[in-house]
Amino acid sequence: MTLDQIKIEKPANSTWVKKYNSKLVSADDAVKVIKSGDKLIVQPGCAAPLELIKAMVKRKDELSDVEIYHILVVGELPYMKPGMEKHFKHKAFFIGSNSRNAVNEGRAEFIPIFLSEVTMLFKRGVLQADVALIHVSPPDEHGFCSYGIDVGNIKTPTEKAKCVIAQVNKQMPRGLGNSFIHINKIDFIVEADEPLMELPQIDPNATPEELEVYDKIGKHISELIEDGSTLQMGIGAIPDAVLKYLHNKNDLGVHTEMFSDGLVDLVESGIVNGEKKTLHPGKLVAGFVLGTKKSFRFIDNNPIFEFHPQEYVNDPFIISQNNKMVAINSAIEVDLTGQVCSDSIGTKFFSGIGGQVDFIRGAAHSEGGKPIIALPSATKDLKYSKITSILKPGAGVVTSRGDVHYVVTEYGVAYLFGKTIQERARALIEISHPAFRDELTEFAKKTYYI
Repeated sequence: MTLDQIKIEKPANSTWVKKYNSKLVSADDAVKVIKSGDKLIVQPGCAAPLELIKAMVKRKDELSDVEIYHILVVGELPYMKPGMEKHFKHKAFFIGSNSRNAVNEGRAEFIPIFLSEVTMLFKRGVLQADVALIHVSPPDEHGFCSYGIDVGNIKTPTEKAKCVIAQVNKQMPRGLGNSFIHINKIDFIVEADEPLMELPQIDPNATPEELEVYDKIGKHISELIEDGSTLQMGIGAIPDAVLKYLHNKNDLGVHTEMFSDGLVDLVESGIVNGEKKTLHPGKLVAGFVLGTKKSFRFIDNNPIFEFHPQEYVNDPFIISQNNKMVAINSAIEVDLTGQVCSDSIGTKFFSGIGGQVDFIRGAAHSEGGKPIIALPSATKDLKYSKITSILKPGAGVVTSRGDVHYVVTEYGVAYLFGKTIQERARALIEISHPAFRDELTEFAKKTYYI
């Protein structure tokens, strides 16, 4: 198939059209360029180029020690299966459910890093990419393809890669902003016409009790959000629960690493319009989309969106230029001094640093900003308190006690900024689960926290 068959509006005699057609190959032929020992960067999230990944894995017996770098990918990762580690070694900037076992069993590796600095590793030459596997929209009349639903984590590394293989998919939406790559910069093109992977924000396995907890947390957070605020929403059920309580707000903006389904209704209703933003007014700034067709269709050629590389979106100094910046991020546990663990359960790695610290610090330096850490007060079986006397042995401190301002559970809001250890301990015990308050109080007294 040539571009003539997949695109109606095109300059028939354009040089780039000829180049496009000359670069067309099958997925199997495209990945033959990958050699043992190569380092690969893969477009992540719902934008993962699965056809290219499958074709590469079919060559496993010809390959050894291929290093694969990316943030989390949605969907099956065949190179993560047991026994694949001699062929492919994944090095994760963020751990998803499909890579967690591999990391904790030593079959893959984890790189703890702020999301704002992931792409800088490639820009500064700390990491080299021999091959970039990307997933883009068909080209426009000028030969530019859009990185679509994931610009932030892939554009900069791709620009530094020695070889670029692009899966060009008619179903990839055209995200606008700093989000394009020209046909001239692509070495091999593999055409596709297939649905993108999807990631609903609400856990389908969540119990009614869990949903009630998320709902209460969302309501508490919504009460902290003023008209004219600019929002960053992290991943998960809690940020999504916040959105349902924002329909009485006015003139909200968005500057976020991730856009998801829950924001679509707020934009369509005019609640999110960006009119009061002090940076990129009238624009919704994001790095990538994790969601479903609802989001994918909404961003397609939508001029309210500006997608940018993550080193820009997540730069705390850029974030802080948004007045009334509200950053909402979740955690695994918070100790009585305010230390936040978000990436591990004890010594077992669970996710990653991601953009939490970027946005917590950016919001903290915003005029009228509010950095928020939100979590349920306890595990769903009530076996453990998530407001803890001390973090579990081996747990990582992602957000330091000096960075924390607001901590929210279903029992209320604790404001810790400028507070003593004694004041922090009392405030956190007040929003802990009642089943653990006596235990936490006893520990606090023994340690002279109160």
